[in-house]
Amino acid sequence: KYLLVFDFDETIINENSDDSIVRAAPGQALPEHIRQTFREGFYNEYMQRVLAYMGDQGVKMGDFKTVYENIPLSPGMPDLFQFLSKNHELFEIILISDANMFGIECSLRAAGFYSLFRKIFSNPSGFDKRGYFTLGPYHSHKCLDCPANMCKRKILTEYLTERAQEEAEFERVFYVGDGANDFCPSVTLTSADVAFPRKGYPMHRMTQEMEKKQPGAFQATVVPWESAAEVARYLQEVLKK
Repeated sequence: KYLLVFDFDETIINENSDDSIVRAAPGQALPEHIRQTFREGFYNEYMQRVLAYMGDQGVKMGDFKTVYENIPLSPGMPDLFQFLSKNHELFEIILISDANMFGIECSLRAAGFYSLFRKIFSNPSGFDKRGYFTLGPYHSHKCLDCPANMCKRKILTEYLTERAQEEAEFERVFYVGDGANDFCPSVTLTSADVAFPRKGYPMHRMTQEMEKKQPGAFQATVVPWESAAEVARYLQEVLKK
């Protein structure tokens, strides 16, 4: 079996879902005083304030759901998911995302691909008694390269350890992502594994920079993609071997 790891924002979907939900806000915009509270590495806390503001403005669960359900998938993603549906028994598929559980579930159910995923790791979210959309951090960690609420390397490493204890063996790990927080876990991949960074996005640039500075330090094969159909084609070739 192969383990296939997906990111969500700007990987499965073609937008950053945290930015997308602003479409449900009055005037489809946030006031300047909220926007100015953003601090690098503390995006999760910032989003908690954004959601509190939207709750105050009367934005309800249904409004958020509609936005999530209508975010377009990235180019070629339906092709990749159809390929994976057909070859489901060969891949164990997980999703690790710094978005939130509610949004991801809405999106994937609407697209019809929710059942492909064995496990989804994301920030806890839900609706409180007032009907406000609430968000929490996923965990705490000691990684200096990742946002305060989530280190994907820690999640992936723990998952692989847990699955090894359950006697699941993976021939190879495939990682599909786009962001700097996807670069962190991809550094732990071995020479048998494949990293699929979205072309021109931070994860892609960081793999290129690492290769320049320390040739051979990034062990996984790097296969950049513009359309996820390219990922499907690559996996098809792997299955033929």
